[in-house]
Amino acid sequence: MINLFEYQNQEPFEADQFDELELFLDDIWNKREKSSYFSVSEDEELVEAQRFLQLLRKEHHLKSNKYVGVIHFNKQTINLLPKVFFQNRKTYTEKDVRSINAHVLWWLSYCRKLRFPNYQTGLTNEKEDFFEILIYLFSKYTKQLLSSSIFQQYVNVERDLNVVKGSVNFNAYVGNHISRGNYHHIPCSYDSFELDNEFNRCIKYVAELLLSVSKDNQSKRNLRDIIFILDEVSEESITANQCRSIQFNPMFKEFETVRDYCILFLENSVSFNYKSSLQLFAFLLPMEYVFEDFVFGFIQKEIEELNAKAQISNTFLDTNRHFALKPDLLLNYKNQHIVADTKYKIVNLDEQDSKRGLSQSDLYQMVSYAIRFESKKIILFYPNSINAIEPCEIKTLQIQDMLAEGQEIEVKAYQIPFIQTLELVAKQDSNTIFKSFDTLRDSLKQNLINILDKQTTSNS
Repeated sequence: MINLFEYQNQEPFEADQFDELELFLDDIWNKREKSSYFSVSEDEELVEAQRFLQLLRKEHHLKSNKYVGVIHFNKQTINLLPKVFFQNRKTYTEKDVRSINAHVLWWLSYCRKLRFPNYQTGLTNEKEDFFEILIYLFSKYTKQLLSSSIFQQYVNVERDLNVVKGSVNFNAYVGNHISRGNYHHIPCSYDSFELDNEFNRCIKYVAELLLSVSKDNQSKRNLRDIIFILDEVSEESITANQCRSIQFNPMFKEFETVRDYCILFLENSVSFNYKSSLQLFAFLLPMEYVFEDFVFGFIQKEIEELNAKAQISNTFLDTNRHFALKPDLLLNYKNQHIVADTKYKIVNLDEQDSKRGLSQSDLYQMVSYAIRFESKKIILFYPNSINAIEPCEIKTLQIQDMLAEGQEIEVKAYQIPFIQTLELVAKQDSNTIFKSFDTLRDSLKQNLINILDKQTTSNS
C-alpha cells in the first residue's frame, strides 16, 4: 500500500510499471470531462496528459497532486490522501488510513454529485480501502433494493408467437414461415414489461466486475445475491454513457442511486483483458471541489435558518459580460445577503506573519465580489488541519474603495472544523463510521452560525 498526500511526500514505485500506470491514468484523465465527479478548470480542459500523479522517473518515485481517492493498479493500492492530515515524519498505519478515508466518505455524504444511500448500517471503519467502501455501499444498497422491488420497463420485442400480439411482420411471415409451412409461427412486434432491460443488464455487469476484485466477504455475498436475483437478465457489456442515458420516472427514483454508482465504477475503470475483469480502477476527486461542495451541502442539510446558493454565474466583472464571477456561496441569513468563498488551503497561523498565509490573488477576487455583488462584507472559509485542529478567526482585512467615496470592504477569514483527530475516529465503537462524526458535525454547525451571527450583528 502506498500513501501519498497532496503535494507533500513521495514514495518509491517499480520503474518497469511507470509506462502502464501512466497510460491508465491518461485514459481516466481524458474521460474526466464526461464525469459528473470532476470539475474541469479552463487551463486543464485541453491538457491530455494526466495530472493526478507526478511520475518522478529519475528517482523512481510517485508524488501526489491535488486529487484524493484511490488507485487500484496491478494488485497494488495507491491512496491519495488530503494534505490537511499530513504530518512530517509520521508513519501512517492502516488504522490511520481508515480514519482518513472515513473523513472523505463523510464529506462526500454531503456533496451533490455523489448520491449516497441514506443508511450506513454495517459500514464499519474496518474497511480501510476506499475502493472496498464504495463496493460495499453499492452492493448492500442494490441488494436490499432489488430484494423489495426489481426495475422493469416496457421494451419493444420481436418474437414468433402462436397468436397475434402487437403488429405482425408480414415480410418475415411470408418469406420465412409460410414458405416453409410454419403457418403457426407468427413474427410479432410488441411492447413487453421486461425484467431483461438495459438498466438491469448494467447492474449485473457491474456486479460481476466488482465480484472479480472485491476482497470483502460481505460485499462478495451481496454481489452474488445481486447476480442471482438478476439471473434471467442477459449478460452484456455496458458503457458508462449507456448507463448515464437511463432515466427514471418518480416511481423508481430510488434506482437513481444505483445508476450513479454504476456510472462511477464504469467511468473510472479500464479493462485490458478479454474476460472484461476489472484490473484497474481509480476514484479521484479534486479536493478544492470536495471542500467547496461539502460546505455548501452541509449548510443546506444542517442549518435550516440559512439559505445558500452555490456558484451563481449570472454576474460579470465587465459590462461586456465576458468574465463571469462565481462566488462559491451566496448566503441569506437573517434577511441579510453575505458573499462567501471556500479556499482549500492550509493557512499560516504564525502571528509573526502579517498576511497569515492569505494570498494576494484571493483578496483581489474578494474585492471583485464585493463590488459586483454590492456587499461590504466577505467571508473566506479555510479548513482546519491536523497541525492546527482548533478552528479560529484567521484575519480581518479592511479595504477602502476610493471610487466609492472611501467605503470600507471588510474581508474576514475563518478556519472552520473540517477534520477531527484520527484517534477520535479510530476509537469510536459503533456499527457505523458516520457516528464518529457527530461531534464534528455539531461543532461545524455551531461554528458557522457563530460566524454568521457576528457578520449580521456588525452589519446592523
